[in-house]
Amino acid sequence: MPYDEPAPQHRGADPAVGRARAVLHRPFDSAAAIAYLVAHAVPGVERVTSPDAAHARVERLARTGSATVRLVVDLAPDEVGITATGPAPVPASWLEEVAARWFGTGDDLDVVAAALDPDPLLRPLLRARPSLRVPGHVDPFEAAAQTVLGQQVSLAAARTFTGRLAAALGTVHDEDLVLFPDPPAVAAVDAEELREALRVTGARARTLVALARACADGLDLRTTHDRAGTRARLLALPGIGPWTADYLALRAAGDRDAFPAGDLVLRKAMGIEDARQAAARAATWSPWRAHAAQHLWTAVAYARLTPAAATSPARPGPASRRSSHRQSQRDDRPSA
Repeated sequence: MPYDEPAPQHRGADPAVGRARAVLHRPFDSAAAIAYLVAHAVPGVERVTSPDAAHARVERLARTGSATVRLVVDLAPDEVGITATGPAPVPASWLEEVAARWFGTGDDLDVVAAALDPDPLLRPLLRARPSLRVPGHVDPFEAAAQTVLGQQVSLAAARTFTGRLAAALGTVHDEDLVLFPDPPAVAAVDAEELREALRVTGARARTLVALARACADGLDLRTTHDRAGTRARLLALPGIGPWTADYLALRAAGDRDAFPAGDLVLRKAMGIEDARQAAARAATWSPWRAHAAQHLWTAVAYARLTPAAATSPARPGPASRRSSHRQSQRDDRPSA
């Protein structure tokens, strides 16, 4: 099996450096996860190497709170292996938390299926991809920045803009990976300077700086205990509408009941044009609406790749990236 050997220490590692590894075995649709990662990986920040549709190695840097570690994740059907290398070993519980946050490995898919399978719209999707999980993110601010920079542009453009942000304000480690800038680093930059560096609209730069300042001032994008409060604070920021707030609840906070009803692709998959009607229809999927959304997005994405719709294996190539862009269309309309 590809990548069955433990991930090696990164180039130039000190022999005394800390290294920890955890391997999780559970139902896991690696092909869908890899297709998602390939479509969203930020250049310079996250590297995905995939020898085939079902296996991949993912490399990136992450903050533990007190240090920076290098993560190497090996993905395979029904298996997630994660290695962290840094100044000191991290506990296995931290690695399992990262896997749960990033790949949804903490969810009991039997419970999810029991709740969603009675719905005639979702039943064939669940049975076609019974191991599909909801991907999240290691860095909630990075997810938020990419979401903001991706408003009204292609997913490829969003990756480019986010890569420019990382190159401008991030920290280079080992000369090959960049640690994404934290909120204080972005909050300290003038919006006009950021606009010029990223080559985005002034509105987009102002939204990004406002978001960074809110996060630096205590807005926790990862929290789920005060969903309404977090959503209200996000909606109060310039350029952030309901779609962005709900999407970040799903991806950054890992809220399994989040559902961006304003999403164009979700509404089309449901056969509903109005966002309020979509939200009402999705109410019966609570508290697993994020899983319902992921199944709908995935089915639409793979239907564009092959007539076999959601039953065919994902192939993380250009077509996957194009379909992932279409799934990410949103209704937020920041002012110019």
